Amino acid sequence: MPAPIVMVSSYPPRLCGIATFCEEAREFIAQAHPDRDVLVISHTDGAGEGVVPLMDTSKRGWWKPVADEIHRLKPYAVHIEHEYGLYEYHDERGRGDGNEGFLDLLDAINDIPTVVEPHTIHGRLTDYEADFVFKLCHRADVVLFKCHYQKWRLDWNFNGRGWPTPRNIMVVPHGARSDRRYSLQEVSELRETLGLNKLPYLSGHLVGLIGWIQSNKRWDILTSMWEEIAEEIRNRTGEDWDLLAAGTMRDPNHRKDYEKYRDEVQLLESKGLAHYYEFVPRGDIYYQMMAVCDFIVLPSTDETQSGTLARIIALNKPYITTAPMEGLTAQTLENRGGLLFTNRDTLKEHVIELACNEQARMRMGENLKRYLDEVVAWEIVTKQYDEAYELAREAIKTGKPVQLPLEF
Repeated sequence: MPAPIVMVSSYPPRLCGIATFCEEAREFIAQAHPDRDVLVISHTDGAGEGVVPLMDTSKRGWWKPVADEIHRLKPYAVHIEHEYGLYEYHDERGRGDGNEGFLDLLDAINDIPTVVEPHTIHGRLTDYEADFVFKLCHRADVVLFKCHYQKWRLDWNFNGRGWPTPRNIMVVPHGARSDRRYSLQEVSELRETLGLNKLPYLSGHLVGLIGWIQSNKRWDILTSMWEEIAEEIRNRTGEDWDLLAAGTMRDPNHRKDYEKYRDEVQLLESKGLAHYYEFVPRGDIYYQMMAVCDFIVLPSTDETQSGTLARIIALNKPYITTAPMEGLTAQTLENRGGLLFTNRDTLKEHVIELACNEQARMRMGENLKRYLDEVVAWEIVTKQYDEAYELAREAIKTGKPVQLPLEF
């Protein structure tokens, strides 16, 4: 049996965006490598076939059994999903180690081809983030950024500090499925499957607020204006449009905002203008909830790149999102399938504009289809992963670090 590909990440059933990302990425990496096992070393709450739940970050040396298992498996390549919170050890005083354990892991496996995919690379790095990313790039063989702006901004960040810019950075976008596009007939059937047809007040046209309900996903921006927006759309088109808000809380620390957002939607529901649908944003139902909407609003106030946006792209759904907002803005400019709002007025204008202009929705949907097929489909992204694995393997074999061109 050929050597396996080993991923290191949080993993379901943990309610975590990176866990969901890893689950989907693993599916397509496995499809691209039918001759290899694709295994996951996860935190202790991960589960499933081919999942090794080893990471216990309540222990200072959590990384040691991970390094031992990687060496035992002798992988073709190690592919690590990174988010700061996933690998932080806190001592008895509650003080974090600044991801030192993660860097120790990379040192311990420096004889193994290693690719790290960080999910948070801000455009203006704090001193801590800059120091960590510098150390990360010097320990990993290849580092995968999600957006081109992250790579050229890193050059600006490091030059401003008098540091050399790492040359082992590839840009590989957040993958999106190409097998979740629904026909009009299928969308009609989905409304029946999801029980939406049993709600007599819910119109045939829906604007979606779909996904995890968190403090940074500001549903209240839209819900506070929805009654006025729905009336304006009705005056212009004679059509009724309703708001479909669907998701659930992920982090108990966000309970106060979750309850606030939910209560505001339920108030609109009492007026026959909206519907609240509680579900865990994972698997097929995540796509189905979006599929029944005419377009999606993603009012995030803090997001580097978004799994929610990947699903919007997979469905070729026009959308409206916040700007300037790092990865959300970058992908929207590239895919030409979304509109950007900077304040309440522009959000209101864009929602009314899309609701009143079916041709614009169709044009944006076609742009998203092209962007999916040509840029971000998982089948394309996994080929870029393969390139990264080969570069990492060559670096280990020759002892020569990977040297890739700068973005600008």
